[in-house]
Amino acid sequence: MSDRRILVVDDEIHIVHVVAIKLRNNGYEVVTADNGAQALEIAREEMPDVIVTDYQMPVMSGLELVKELREDEKTRDIPVILLTARSFAVSKEQQEELQISTCLSKPFSPRELLGYIEDIIHAKELVVEG
Repeated sequence: MSDRRILVVDDEIHIVHVVAIKLRNNGYEVVTADNGAQALEIAREEMPDVIVTDYQMPVMSGLELVKELREDEKTRDIPVILLTARSFAVSKEQQEELQISTCLSKPFSPRELLGYIEDIIHAKELVVEG
């Protein structure tokens, strides 16, 4: 298993495409889903290192996905970056309670997203090494 696998979840295919290209070009393995329910199944099977998910999607929202992840012992500790068109969609309290690593407002810079992912991966590597 790769130690650099990212699950990208968004119902807007162009966003998934742009993010996947940026991540693959920087050495990450990318798995994609177009809704939270599909992402939950993939997360349980693939155990990605980081999940990047949109907030507003059909079937299951990004927030519902995070809640489901946190209730499952197997997926509880997977870091999540939440993408949102509305920066006020998630309160600081919710972000802390659900252990969301960061919230990025759309439109966002793929470079900025990559920076957050690299910080999370680096921190995980330090914990494993330490």
